[in-house]
Amino acid sequence: MQSVTLLGLGTMGAGMGERLLGAGFPLTVWNRSVERTRPLAAAGAGVADTPRAAAAGADVVVSMLADDAVSRDVWLGDDGALAGTRSGTLLIECSTVSPGWIRELGAAASERGCVLVDAPVTGSRTQAASGQLLFLAGGEAADIERANEVLMAMGRAVTHIGPAGSGAFVKLVNNFVCGVQVAAIAEAVALIEASGVDRDKALAVLLDGAPGSPLVKGVTARMLAQDYDVHFRVDLMGKDLSYAMEEGTRHHVVLVTAAAALQRFVEASRNGLGGRDIAAVVEPLRPGHPA
Repeated sequence: MQSVTLLGLGTMGAGMGERLLGAGFPLTVWNRSVERTRPLAAAGAGVADTPRAAAAGADVVVSMLADDAVSRDVWLGDDGALAGTRSGTLLIECSTVSPGWIRELGAAASERGCVLVDAPVTGSRTQAASGQLLFLAGGEAADIERANEVLMAMGRAVTHIGPAGSGAFVKLVNNFVCGVQVAAIAEAVALIEASGVDRDKALAVLLDGAPGSPLVKGVTARMLAQDYDVHFRVDLMGKDLSYAMEEGTRHHVVLVTAAAALQRFVEASRNGLGGRDIAAVVEPLRPGHPA
């Protein structure tokens, strides 16, 4: 089997690593916090001290990182992964990043003799752990075919969107729509709670009707329970909305609803909730909150 390196063991990466090991891939991992590597090391993964060392000798290098800046540093910074690759290595960027950064990374990979597939995912912590992620792939068909064995060990399907960067673009559109839904239901929950009407009955109308998407149902349940263990962090949703708005500007489409939703996520981050689950965006809207 192809040897695989995985860079980044956060909310999503940890589950992805477990799936790769379970499928039998020889796996090396790197994470900025060594503590997060220990469960995978105990399960048989190798652990590298730097991204460059992690990538050395790998057939496939997968990354799942926070944003453009972190991805750029891990791939191209001091002891970056790209410097450790050999010619012909397949790079798979699964992070939710901007199409512009994907194009930049693709050019750097080509100079190194490597190929890049952008393959961000839909799904969150639960889907990563259970191998039910959907990969939105951008790149050449032959490269995506080569990536398929690794990706399918971590997910339920791979959709080839188009050329490099197109997977990243569609992921931002997906998350922009999700972010708007989360902001809207947060405002609805706060409004219902402030009104004095029976909250459970009012929300049952919403959740059993047209507004009740799977995302809205799951997030609403966490809002009511005030359960903010991370499925998807508040600050990362804010980042994705910002990236989507930049793409809107580039394509001459003003994303008014994305801008409005972003205000709610920024407000939550300012209130110390940036590292909590996106359901926590409701908290600054509740009576008695410091906001």
